[in-house]
Amino acid sequence: MCGRYALTLPPEAVRLYFGYAERPNFPPRYNIAPTQPVAIVRARAEDGALTRHFALVRWGFLPGFVKDAKTFPLLVNARAEGIAGKPSFRAAVRRRRCLFLADGWYEWLRAPGPGGKIVRRPFLFRRRGGGAMGLAGLYETWSDPQGGDIDTGCVITTPANAMARAVHDRMPAILAPQDFDRWLDCTDDRNAGAALDLLKPAPDDAFESFEIGSEVNRATNDGPHLQRPIA
Repeated sequence: MCGRYALTLPPEAVRLYFGYAERPNFPPRYNIAPTQPVAIVRARAEDGALTRHFALVRWGFLPGFVKDAKTFPLLVNARAEGIAGKPSFRAAVRRRRCLFLADGWYEWLRAPGPGGKIVRRPFLFRRRGGGAMGLAGLYETWSDPQGGDIDTGCVITTPANAMARAVHDRMPAILAPQDFDRWLDCTDDRNAGAALDLLKPAPDDAFESFEIGSEVNRATNDGPHLQRPIA
């Protein structure tokens, strides 16, 4: 799964990469965790063209049929395999596809530690040489019984590529910029099939990973020190 990620690039660099209309200002975040507000890009048709827009959602998808959010599991990720037929996601697959804004994500390797105890060793994954990445996602507006609305979202995952598999068997579905519009175009339900074809493991040589310190294990811990490699 993808349970933590980072967005640390300057806001204008992120905007240029994703091409959304707004000019939001936001601080670097090195340890984005579930239930926190997260940045996404979604699109809508305006004057005959598809326009991308910046938005914030809660990381933790709530399908529209949920009655009580407190008793429903936290859907941080959605597996790409068979996603169009799953009741929790099928409406969003057709009409509410988005991109999560990121420049790295974290996974934990389960390995024997001192005394044979299993420990979880964190690794940072990022583009070779750094840079932004668009994680395929879904969003949904959930209405509570009192009539309040909250926008929620989840990251879609695929089987890991050969590079990532050494740490974890899943990875985020990462889309190339030339495929952003194909993924974001929800103006016609028939576009969903072509969009789902994009959900594949990333090329093995496009990313790198290295082990980092355990400070990232705490969601309240933030800052560039979290991404310092273990020598």
